[in-house]
Amino acid sequence: MTAIARAGLDDLAALKTLIESAYRGNSARRGWNHEADLLDDERITEDELREALTDPASAMLIARAGGALAGCVLVRRLNDTLGYLGTLCVDPLCQSGGLGRQLLDAAEDHATSLGCTRMEMTVIICRDELIGWYGRRGYLPTGETRPFPTPGLAIHFLVLEKTW
Repeated sequence: MTAIARAGLDDLAALKTLIESAYRGNSARRGWNHEADLLDDERITEDELREALTDPASAMLIARAGGALAGCVLVRRLNDTLGYLGTLCVDPLCQSGGLGRQLLDAAEDHATSLGCTRMEMTVIICRDELIGWYGRRGYLPTGETRPFPTPGLAIHFLVLEKTW
């Protein structure tokens, strides 16, 4: 079991590098859950990441392997009972070792500690393998879709939710 802790502003640069390498570009293709074949833009800006790290309703949880940042997940409290899970990623070289599941469990534990009894997330609708991975962990489609935030892209998110 890897130690998971809350990230701070001093983790911003390493988080940015991890997120970009896990989701975009050739480095992401070493892992199984990347978006590199769908999108080639910046996954998250430094300003967006700084906001997530300083927002009192959010927590970015991180895991390290040998001192280096190996994975992260964002948990945001949306209301008294609903949390949001996002930016779950693991360094492509560390994938398939259970770290993603550990981060997911930590995110759910954190949401529970905030009083949440449900967690929602969004996944790009054509990511069947990833939707299946979350489905095996109790995240089921709600039937709702949301537009991708980049104008002009014909990509939509599928909303998944888990209740406990």
